[in-house]
Order: sequence, then C-alpha cells, then structure tokens
Amino acid sequence: MVIRSIDPRRTAVMVIDMQNDFIAPGAVLFSQMGYDFVPAMADFLDRCRQKGMQIIYTQNVLRADSKDMGKSGDFCQAIKEGKALVEGTPGAEIYAPLAPKEGDIVLKKHRYSSFFGTDLDIILRTGGFDTVAITGVCTEACCFSTARDAGALGYDVAFLSDLTGTMDYPDLGFGPMTAQQMQNAMLTNIALTSAHVMTAQQLLELPVRD
Repeated sequence: MVIRSIDPRRTAVMVIDMQNDFIAPGAVLFSQMGYDFVPAMADFLDRCRQKGMQIIYTQNVLRADSKDMGKSGDFCQAIKEGKALVEGTPGAEIYAPLAPKEGDIVLKKHRYSSFFGTDLDIILRTGGFDTVAITGVCTEACCFSTARDAGALGYDVAFLSDLTGTMDYPDLGFGPMTAQQMQNAMLTNIALTSAHVMTAQQLLELPVRD
C-alpha cells in the first residue's frame, strides 16, 4: 500500500495509549521509546492541528472492579493485579506534555484495537475521514491492531515509524528481543501487510489532494 497524497481535513491522527502507565518515568509498563519521542510527538501534533487534521487520543482503560478485564490479565501481570490502566487513576491519564487540546477527541477503549467495542468507526465515517495515521504505543499490540482493523474497514493507513514504539521483551521460549528489534520486526510486517510505513515528516510533506 502506498499513500501518495492526502486531504488533511479527511485525515485522523491516532495517538494511541500515550498514558502515564506507559510513558511517565518509573511507570509499571514504561516504554523508553515512547518517552523519548514525546517532544517530537507534541510538535508533530501541533503541526497536524495547524493543517486541519483531526487528533484522536485513545486511553486503554479497565474498570476498577475488573469486570471488563476479559483475557487481558492473562497476558499482563500488572493488569491482572489491578496495578495498571485502571479507569479513574492517574496512571490511566494521558501523559501531561501531550494533553489533548480544544477540538481533539479522546476515546476510551478496553482492548488492543481502537475499533473494538468503541464508536471510532462511526466517528470517522460521520466526519468523512478516509485516512488514518497511527502514532503511540505499543507498536506490536495496540498500534498494530488499530492499523490492521483500519485497513480492513477500508481506510488508508499511515504508520509512523518514528512516533510509534514499544519495550524490551523477555525470553518467552524464542529468545529475548530489545525494543528496537521488536520495532524493526513489526515495521517490516506492517509495511508488507497492513499500512504505508513512513516518518512523521513524510506524512506532513505528502501532497494535498485536490
């Protein structure tokens, strides 16, 4: 898939799960990659707003009583113990340097994909959006799931290589992977199967469709 031009007013920029529990130093699910690109993301989002793009933040949250946890706790001990992404806690809030601004949309979700169990598709179709740009954490989970679902629903998908990130992976029987190794593997996968992988600057420099 190749995106050769965009209409900024029909482009939605997804800011996926840039929450304290992932981004704030010392966080239980801390992503160093995510933390490192915060200044660049803040500048990028302002430039997107100036061009008329819609910014949509997601918050991955679960009820304090765990009644909507489903299988999420099977893959994350911090979630299973109620120590991360609990709705209404400081850790679930958007990281302050990236706080939403007037006109931005904040969408709460409960699974990896921003489309699963939310009204995101309704928002995009009502607004006439045809292009979705993916930023945030984690590349291989929520970002990838959202990108793949967006493509399946017929949207053009730009996946921003320098404004997505992840964390180190332990050896789960197949050898450990550093965050950069995971990022590289996923970008290759995504470019082959799901989206146009590009940098934030390349998105901003795409020709504007008539």
